[in-house]
Amino acid sequence: MSLVVTDTLEDERVEFTADGDVTLYVCGLTVSDDPHLGHARLWFHADVLHRWLEHVGYDVRHVENVTDVNEKITARVGERDDWAAERDVAETFTATVFDSMRGLNLKRAEVYPRVTEHVPEIVDLVETLIAKGYAYESNGSVYFDVTGFDEYGKLSNQDVEDLEAQGEPDERSEKRNPADFALWKADGVSEAAAREHAKHDHGGETPSGETWDSPWGEGRPGWHVECSAMSTTHLGDTLDIHMGGRDLVFPHHENEIAQSEAATSEAFARHWLHVGLLEMDGEKMSSSIGNFWTVPDALEELGVNVIRTFYAGAAYRSEQALTEETIAEAEERWERLSRTYDRAVEALDSTEASAKAADSDLREAVETARKEFVAAMNDDLNLREATAALLDLTDAVNRHVDAVDEAAADADSAYDYRGLREAVEAFEALGGDVLGLQFESPSEGDVDLAGELVELVLDVRAAEREAGNYERADELRDALREVGVEIEDGPDGATYRFE
Repeated sequence: MSLVVTDTLEDERVEFTADGDVTLYVCGLTVSDDPHLGHARLWFHADVLHRWLEHVGYDVRHVENVTDVNEKITARVGERDDWAAERDVAETFTATVFDSMRGLNLKRAEVYPRVTEHVPEIVDLVETLIAKGYAYESNGSVYFDVTGFDEYGKLSNQDVEDLEAQGEPDERSEKRNPADFALWKADGVSEAAAREHAKHDHGGETPSGETWDSPWGEGRPGWHVECSAMSTTHLGDTLDIHMGGRDLVFPHHENEIAQSEAATSEAFARHWLHVGLLEMDGEKMSSSIGNFWTVPDALEELGVNVIRTFYAGAAYRSEQALTEETIAEAEERWERLSRTYDRAVEALDSTEASAKAADSDLREAVETARKEFVAAMNDDLNLREATAALLDLTDAVNRHVDAVDEAAADADSAYDYRGLREAVEAFEALGGDVLGLQFESPSEGDVDLAGELVELVLDVRAAEREAGNYERADELRDALREVGVEIEDGPDGATYRFE
């Protein structure tokens, strides 16, 4: 069975096709604040799509942009002493985004292009659109003429005549049609736009943001044109998959299609996948509303595995609610997977595992889990059913281990080494490599925990030595030696090794 996805442009489920490498573009974050779990939901589903495509044999060229030019960023200039300019704010939150991505165990994209790096490409694209008659200059700004692109509205299923005005109110007098959108904005951020997004008093001096020279004068790129320029620069004129949040269908993605296809005369993307919104307290999670949970805080409280298991509990195309109940379900699912994986590894690596023992039910369960997992993933990335297949496998593993443990007195009772190995590999390949869960073998966990405990004892011993309680410090050293930990005191403090 081939991968089937829900394509927004076709408005139906379609079979995914690609010639050679898969080019995947993900609309990234405007770096004006800390990333929250609503942003991370898109990251997670793009990451799993990337992982699954690689699992079935594709090479994936994944690009995700960073929008570091925006009135929301400019509005925060001056909030901190080190935020003297738009770039200072953007750098701060770009670093937080990258840290959060690593914390969530996301595969790295091929590149993370930033708007500030691609202004020449943006200017070139705007010049092309003017030359082809799809855009016009007005008072130093440049606008896309939506009436000149016959297929405008095809993604969002809207008619040009029914569209409301796009852009800021002060732009409308410059435009031929209220629905035309800005490709290049003259001068800096307007005072009205900066005030709209400001979270603090600028003391009467409103920051206008960075500007660049262009054939139409000093100005800034429009939001929509940025993604077209960055995606085509790094992935070519036609993308295999364009992915983003559902709230970007209009106007952002509609405008991307119009300007890209007008410039290249090629289809901009073969498949459009949109991720539903994350809801908290009955509303879309949003920094502006204030109902959000930042990724760093969520990672600290829940951990990466619970967060990823939570996201896997709903289809990418649907909305998802963040509640105590949905988090509790994710915690229970991850605990079942993790606990069973640990049991399987312990039994597999024990002397009770036999090359001749065979549990046909266990081996059949592994094969069934793999088949059901593949079927679920190819069925529009049905992560809930894919996870359910792994949970069914936990039942089979636990039945096998329990049965052998209960028959311990029987000399012929032994763990099925081959069956357990296949189960462990299924957890690692499907749960780990595809779903991005981080399984840790019990031996690795035990070593990490032991090291943490030794460090704690050494801290106590150092405090005793500093207080002059040398006898008590020696007792702690001897106690560690008795359990196989050798201590060596040096000029830079104590070090240890396991004997």
